[in-house]
Amino acid sequence: MSIFHNIYQGIADTCFIWCKEMKQVLKDEGVLIFFIVVPIVYPLLYSWIYNNEAVHEVPVCVVDQSHSALSRQFLRMCDASSEVRVAYYAQDLDEAKSLVSRQLVKGIYLIPADFETRVLRLEQGTISVYCDMSLMLTYKAVFQTAQTVTMQMGSEVTKKLGGHYTAREEVISSRPLDCDDVPLFNPQGGYGSSVLPAVLMLILQQTLVLGIGLSAGTARDENIGRNLIPVRNPHYQSTLPIVFGKSMCYVMIFSVMGAWLAAGVPRLFHFPQLAEWTTLLAFMIPYVLACVFFGMVVSCMVKYRENVMLLVVFISVPLLFMTGVSWPQSNIPGMWQGVSWLFPSTFGCRAFIRLNSMGASLGDVLNELRILWIQVGCYFLITLCVYRFQIYRISRIKL
Repeated sequence: MSIFHNIYQGIADTCFIWCKEMKQVLKDEGVLIFFIVVPIVYPLLYSWIYNNEAVHEVPVCVVDQSHSALSRQFLRMCDASSEVRVAYYAQDLDEAKSLVSRQLVKGIYLIPADFETRVLRLEQGTISVYCDMSLMLTYKAVFQTAQTVTMQMGSEVTKKLGGHYTAREEVISSRPLDCDDVPLFNPQGGYGSSVLPAVLMLILQQTLVLGIGLSAGTARDENIGRNLIPVRNPHYQSTLPIVFGKSMCYVMIFSVMGAWLAAGVPRLFHFPQLAEWTTLLAFMIPYVLACVFFGMVVSCMVKYRENVMLLVVFISVPLLFMTGVSWPQSNIPGMWQGVSWLFPSTFGCRAFIRLNSMGASLGDVLNELRILWIQVGCYFLITLCVYRFQIYRISRIKL
């Protein structure tokens, strides 16, 4: 009978702690913002900003010192592209640089005076391209447009000089090796479809850590010094009910937020969605659990509730880089790759992109899933140890 009594008491304590933690979340405005408002609004803001996927009609300035038919053809072809718009004509390079400094244009096309002369002499003509490197997308549009147009014009010159009799011979001479450019997993070639899925998973982890840290800070303020557990409360005498009760509260909330981030936002903004709901569910269960126990461990390391905000804001950008999405994983130093293994977002972002954007199966991301389950077990055990230590400290307090 004592075993059944202990089980009953453990379930009762777990339900009591879950109920109290849920009430604490609902009445604490800071926790409520990071648990509910931020996961709903922040992804919408990010996705809306990058919804256009790629930049179009980037303004450029032209310094045409050639004033020839060939230079005008180059400018017409650039202006006809969807990426670039010829906005200004400058007399010299200094005037063009002043337009860039005032952010009226994002790049400069400098055509030298001997451009057409050199081409007609069968020499190599050059066009100088100056780009504003502060924005990667505008730099890519300005540079690649110039590169594409020069390649097309070079092919036309090769055709005229070849002395061929048929159009087929001209095509073969200009492009002896033909290739088709097929963008994999990102047909639009957009920034949002490639990076935002990882950002969504990172938002889930960071908001969980922030909310749990704020809740733990409130618990410390209401109790003695640095204690997370109410002093002398009979429901807080065992470690498992405490951990289970708190984690149940967080899992219930973020099971809804996780569904919103993994399925709702991509569908709303037409991001790639290749994974079935069962596959996403099998991935989200270990990821949410790993984030919950990771957040509970982090909450035990901060003394004041404001500290967790500074910590999370400081590491958010490095965590995005260490996922290997916005920066190649092969170029990340080994030491920092080892540091990235401590965070669930590293493997969660990689698995989510492969499942939802690349159409991978669960077998293809089996290593990531295994590591997430290992993180669930490790952080769960660390949480038990920390809360057990808190109970031990409370038991030594003299009334």
